[in-house]
Amino acid sequence: MTMLKAITFDLDDTLWDNHGVMARTEEGHYRWLLEAIEAWRAARQEPTFGLSYEGGGLDYLQRRQQLAKQVPERRGDFTWLRLRALEAQLEAEGLPRSAAMMWAAAAMNEFHRLRVQVTPHPEAAGLLAALAERYQLAAITNGNIHLQRQPLASYFPVAIAAGELLAPKPDPTPFLTALSRLNVAPECAMHVGDSWQEDVLPAQQLGMHAVWVSATEDHALPQRVHRIAHIKELPRVLEKLELLYSGGVYSH
Repeated sequence: MTMLKAITFDLDDTLWDNHGVMARTEEGHYRWLLEAIEAWRAARQEPTFGLSYEGGGLDYLQRRQQLAKQVPERRGDFTWLRLRALEAQLEAEGLPRSAAMMWAAAAMNEFHRLRVQVTPHPEAAGLLAALAERYQLAAITNGNIHLQRQPLASYFPVAIAAGELLAPKPDPTPFLTALSRLNVAPECAMHVGDSWQEDVLPAQQLGMHAVWVSATEDHALPQRVHRIAHIKELPRVLEKLELLYSGGVYSH
């Protein structure tokens, strides 16, 4: 009988609401950069820096988008795209290469300081603690949050940053990498995530169970796919699967 042995989780908008923190991070790190450079130049009695938040922010976004097209293998490595875009932008504004690299790196430090300030759903820690007693757990994310700086990190001995593998979801590579590190076959694993395209379909196509975290059901659910509106409903799905397993429905 094929029993469930491991559960992998998407992070953003699965274990926490990511929209607010990303908006604060996006604005916060770029405003910090411009203000810090202005203060640095003033202390050196250098002219005011030419970038504004609005114009500079748009140029920063366009540079990232262009880089993703020029270097498609890096399209999911958001930290790399941001760092290279900032370096190029600051050099274009007249900073020496060394200064551009220094300030771009400092801005990304601020980005990650803000990025990690997510608030997990109240049920998340207790849920993961209970699951860890019965299953192996892993995280698979396309995001660039530094999970090791987040309180939930202790529940994920295996954490896959798909962009750093140069294979963002829905590429099967991050799923297969996680399963390999867990030493678990796809049919013995479940993936939980909010994206139909990036979480549900690739996991289901590999033979994993998939749980789609979505408040609205606008897709027909294929075999091995389950839908919940919130992560707190996951135990209900697991209880149902246990009943099916015990009845031999998924036995081989």
